[in-house]
Amino acid sequence: MAARKTFSNWLTNKYLLIIRNEENFAEKTTFSFNYARLFLVLATVGLLILALSVYLVTVALEQWLDPRHAQMVANRQVIELSMTIDSLEQEVDNKNIYIENIRKIIAGEEIDQNVEMSPESDLQPAELTETLQPVDSQFRAEFEDSELADITALPIAVSSNVYELRDIYLFSPLDGIITDGFNPKADHYGVDIVAQENEPVRSVADGVVIMSSWTLDGGYILAIQHPGNLISVYKHNSELFKNVGNFVAAGEVVATIGNTGELTSGPHLHLELWHNGNPVNPQEYIAL
Repeated sequence: MAARKTFSNWLTNKYLLIIRNEENFAEKTTFSFNYARLFLVLATVGLLILALSVYLVTVALEQWLDPRHAQMVANRQVIELSMTIDSLEQEVDNKNIYIENIRKIIAGEEIDQNVEMSPESDLQPAELTETLQPVDSQFRAEFEDSELADITALPIAVSSNVYELRDIYLFSPLDGIITDGFNPKADHYGVDIVAQENEPVRSVADGVVIMSSWTLDGGYILAIQHPGNLISVYKHNSELFKNVGNFVAAGEVVATIGNTGELTSGPHLHLELWHNGNPVNPQEYIAL
């Protein structure tokens, strides 16, 4: 009991700290304290310093003091890059499917209706594929063998909704002479325009490039999708100036006239117009 009382008294005994002038011993400042209050102040200051140190180490100075910081940042960047790559791969797959469908439409092949595209794709040809319904092969064979096949050599859908194009102003892709016209019976779904060498080829309307590549028959080919389910195709170019996904304005130079591909007999432009997945005669809508 005596020891406890002595320790308690030692903590609660009050002391007076006097600060005097060294020369004349004049009293300047006095402080009254006891050990209990002193320990409390020191503990509070220690906790504050500890909290500040933890904050600096984990937040403000983490990149210098925490050896794990660089690894954590690298891990976060790897995760973000992985997510970005996954999104880009999905977008590229969607665009490849779209471009392949356009190629099949131009080549007259059937589109795989079972292929699903992501709804986030900004190039999803929803309206275009809705108009292409599967046709029974047996019925088609019987129809082609009948007498009506010569009368209706063009697909019925070619003449449907063509009046929608009359409200759209289309620019001439270049000034030249038409040497071969629109003839679907001969599988010639466009017009051939001969012009001077290195003549620039211009877009017939505003749109986005959906195909920019090389093919064996058509050489350097460029295809542009325009509003109203209209697609323009430019074949046998010597050089392409636009890539897939580029936006182009009406009259903007997109290629240079050329003589590439196997199905060509000299420098010229083969221009095709496709509306709702069916070929139309460019001379009916463009002043060539």
